[in-house]
Amino acid sequence: MSPTYLDCNATTPLEPEVKDLLLHFLVEEFGNEGSRTHEYGARAKQAVQKARDQVAAVVAAKRDEVIFTSGATESNNIAILGLRSAGREQEKRHVITTAIEHKAVLEPCAALEQEGFEVTRLPVTSGGFVEPEAVQTALQPDTLLVSIMQANNETGIRQPLDRVAEILADHPAYFHTDAAQGFGKDIETLRNPRIDLISISGHKIYATKGIGALIVRRRGYERPPLKPLAFGGGQERGLRPGTLPVALIAALGEAAEIAVRDHAKRRQINLRIRERAMTALAKLNPRFTGELSRSLDHVINVAFPGLDSEALMLALKDLVAISNGSACTSSSYSPSHVLKAMGMSDDEANACVRISWCHLMPEVDWDVIVNRISGLR
Repeated sequence: MSPTYLDCNATTPLEPEVKDLLLHFLVEEFGNEGSRTHEYGARAKQAVQKARDQVAAVVAAKRDEVIFTSGATESNNIAILGLRSAGREQEKRHVITTAIEHKAVLEPCAALEQEGFEVTRLPVTSGGFVEPEAVQTALQPDTLLVSIMQANNETGIRQPLDRVAEILADHPAYFHTDAAQGFGKDIETLRNPRIDLISISGHKIYATKGIGALIVRRRGYERPPLKPLAFGGGQERGLRPGTLPVALIAALGEAAEIAVRDHAKRRQINLRIRERAMTALAKLNPRFTGELSRSLDHVINVAFPGLDSEALMLALKDLVAISNGSACTSSSYSPSHVLKAMGMSDDEANACVRISWCHLMPEVDWDVIVNRISGLR
């Protein structure tokens, strides 16, 4: 038997309804959305437009504010690097982000820095979140962009986006959030109209890998002045060229709609799993990472006295699939930059593992897991 999958922050299984729709558009309705001379193309276009509506509805945006991409990494790059021309033209070369962002935000910010922009990387508390007052203090007249993730991928800790939005109410800086982990899960936060740019990934909400979106909200009648990073074809309002993957887009749209429809039911299931996990793991004297009251319902980051994460994962690999950091950097043995930013030592950071689940997981026998861990000491 395969181990129980408890790494849903890395990627999620396909929702059954999403799988059915995906196969329909892969096999039966395989038309090109750009083909305007026949019914196959027309039906493909209808599917894409429906998916735009479905994705937009999650964040209370409009259909034409949804730009489909390959995932949150590409969306982050377009949101950040796509503003550099405007920054130069307007002489606004200051960017604010946090020390715990995903590399898909930190590295584009570093690229701007190499081009003469100033980047402020805000520290976080030991609880894993940035203080809104730190954003207020860092703001400058020439601040072009503030980029703060919705929820951290390693710890599950939600960031105070609503409070930051209030701080930015009278400042013209664009507000971007990497919402890969929170889209469709922490729903109301992303409906704040002051958030200009929202990056999402399909494979975090029970759709497929290789598809995502960037929400580009208008302010009144004006869109954020993004420039494309690639050229050729003019699809997606000229921001993201290339033939649209209709099947993947339809799957993302379906997953987005289901996320809203089933939000309460999923939350109830995830909280029940969380309660059982916390109760069972309490026997091991665990050290939980971050302020748990701010955590998403489906994830915990935890360490156990006397055990490092590599030894723990090796010992549990036949029981559960868990991780010790972002899937994008898990091949690296250096301590997590997120946990280090929270004030942990190398040894403390290297002891932490991330356990993340979802409503599609089978029942977890936490007592068996606890007994296995107890035997390692």
